[in-house]
Amino acid sequence: MRQSKLFTKTRKEAPKDEVAKNAELLIMAGFIHKEMAGVYSYLPLGLRVLNNINTVIREEMDAIGGEEILLTTFQDKTLWEKTGRWDDKQVDIWFKTRLKNDSEIGLGFTHEEQLTALLKDYINSYRDLPVYPYQIQTKFRNEARTKSGLVRGREFIMKDLYSFSADEESHQEFYEKAKLAYKKIFKRVGIGEKTFLTFASGGSFSKYSHEFQTVSEAGEDTVFIDEKKGLAVNKEVLTAEVLSDLEMKKEDLVEKKSIEVGNIFSLGTRFSEALGLLFLDASGTKKPVIMGSYGIGPGRLMGTVVEILSDSAGLIWPSSIAPFKVHLIYVNDSDNEVQEKADALYEALLKEKIDVLYDDRDIRPGEKFADADLIGVPIRAVISANSLKKEGLEIKMRGEEKLDFIPARAEELVEYVRKNA
Repeated sequence: MRQSKLFTKTRKEAPKDEVAKNAELLIMAGFIHKEMAGVYSYLPLGLRVLNNINTVIREEMDAIGGEEILLTTFQDKTLWEKTGRWDDKQVDIWFKTRLKNDSEIGLGFTHEEQLTALLKDYINSYRDLPVYPYQIQTKFRNEARTKSGLVRGREFIMKDLYSFSADEESHQEFYEKAKLAYKKIFKRVGIGEKTFLTFASGGSFSKYSHEFQTVSEAGEDTVFIDEKKGLAVNKEVLTAEVLSDLEMKKEDLVEKKSIEVGNIFSLGTRFSEALGLLFLDASGTKKPVIMGSYGIGPGRLMGTVVEILSDSAGLIWPSSIAPFKVHLIYVNDSDNEVQEKADALYEALLKEKIDVLYDDRDIRPGEKFADADLIGVPIRAVISANSLKKEGLEIKMRGEEKLDFIPARAEELVEYVRKNA
């Protein structure tokens, strides 16, 4: 991408109506655009990051047997009435609307009901199980407050996977695989060390559910962490009984603010019984399918990465999800040789299929460097008349002060990027 052709521009000041650091920086850097409270559009740079996060998630979900689908946003009122979740007194975050024929429908905030009903056409026998469908899709939640940028929105992207198993043993086996897959996801996007498996209420389905909480002062949750065990307990369920059950000691716990970046639930047979998702076991007996639900918000994950990895100069993207691997900058001092050499390096990187943002704009060097820090691409490669006198490029990793110098040859730059990004 030539930066001169990028329609989005950086901003010097944060929007006055934003209080969340993630939204401020992402808007200033030209990654997202605020449409209204809790609603953001992803611009070219932001969409590249979002797509990279989705790729990480897809790879880990596929690795444990997930099958990707895409369900409709519109929700059938009658299905939700069967589970008791259409009533606004039971679920207070619905967006509901009416069709021209005056029938009422909802905009999905989750998809247990729809998918359970759909699978009645495909699950009849124990031989049809297990099934692990997932989707990455837009959800709608009529939140009362939305002051956390991408961390809490009214319209947002969610990866929701649902497990359908024949018995509790196979359900638990998959549940443990999902735990490990989530840990891999958070490690790959750069927040693994700050993210803890957290015990939370299991509601009516099981004794515990599990959240994945990332330590951040921007968080809305409070957790108590046993750093030696690498586990945490949500404040909402912290009791002497829970500590005893989990073999934790109160004096070993550290209180922290955190952001919930993922959750997994055992659902039992609540939805399968209500909606009639039954199967014949090996003896010919009809039984309800045992279910689980596993959620991650890619946009929320993006916002969380910004909250904990950015600095005073701007964004710092891990290579795994960065919009580009390298930010190539030429310093214009009326020397055509500099631009010609920069153009040649850009074309060489493209030929090697390396994602590169090329700052070919005719602006002051200070503006280019400030924008590079704000945008946060992992590697900055600068070519100037001075560097060419030494027949080289100045290299700097985002977030580090150290400068490296490499020969100004395409193969050298390609090798450096592949080794370090």
